[in-house]
Amino acid sequence: MANNGRNGQWYPASWPERIRAHQRGELTPVEPKRAATVMLLRDGAEGPQVHMIRRRTSMAFAGGAYAYPGGAVDPRDEAEIRFGGPDRAWWAGRLGVSPAEAQAIVCAAVRETFEEAGVLLAGPDAESVVADTTGEDWEADRRALVARELSFADFLARRDLVLRGDLLGAWARWVTPEFEERRYDTWFFAAVLPKGQRTRNASSEADRTVWTTPAEAAAGYDRGELLMMPPTIATLRDLAVLGSADEALPAAAGRDLTPVLARATLDGEEIVLSWPGHEEFEKRIFRV
Repeated sequence: MANNGRNGQWYPASWPERIRAHQRGELTPVEPKRAATVMLLRDGAEGPQVHMIRRRTSMAFAGGAYAYPGGAVDPRDEAEIRFGGPDRAWWAGRLGVSPAEAQAIVCAAVRETFEEAGVLLAGPDAESVVADTTGEDWEADRRALVARELSFADFLARRDLVLRGDLLGAWARWVTPEFEERRYDTWFFAAVLPKGQRTRNASSEADRTVWTTPAEAAAGYDRGELLMMPPTIATLRDLAVLGSADEALPAAAGRDLTPVLARATLDGEEIVLSWPGHEEFEKRIFRV
């Protein structure tokens, strides 16, 4: 991994050469996988806190970086489920995809949050949420989901649960640059930690989890102490203006979901890496 030395911005050491190959037309971009990630929020003594994980340094993608629970869409996330809150057509319009694809993205957000943080945004009906997801029976199902031995639709049906899509607010959409080997088209969602539930480090991909205010996490990034990818620090800065966790979903309703995709251009002997609309992430890499 690498960063620019001024803050905790993550980028792989392989990027400069891959960018040069892309500029020469020698690199065919990988098709990005659809993915979803959830910014879980709760109120703390100093204001809203967000749940973050630190990816293990051994991870091929963003090892050592702080992020939110999330992961790729499973094709089975399109299977029929009981859907609470806005219907698939509403989500299709909000996310800019087909109804089936929209359901898969929302399901992935809820599924990955349960798999990686032990928090489940589902309930016996469209007006309630499960209060406790601890215990060996829940853990057995969680492990089966992680191993892909159990689909999320079958998990919900087995427990007679309704997915609570209304507890999610679509916040942003970022696409991994065309010159990256592992690409994701990721929707970021905000959600409030359900009453009675608690997070835990349930992910084999993380070696640490924290509850922190967005401002504290952003300050750690600015000091170069916390490694993050641009979408993570960008969303943290957005969250820092919230006065309470309950403000997140109303704030999400008006958010622009235009995909953010990095661009690379040449300026003499330098590669200029930029994210449109996010000037703070511009990076100049000398061409060696």
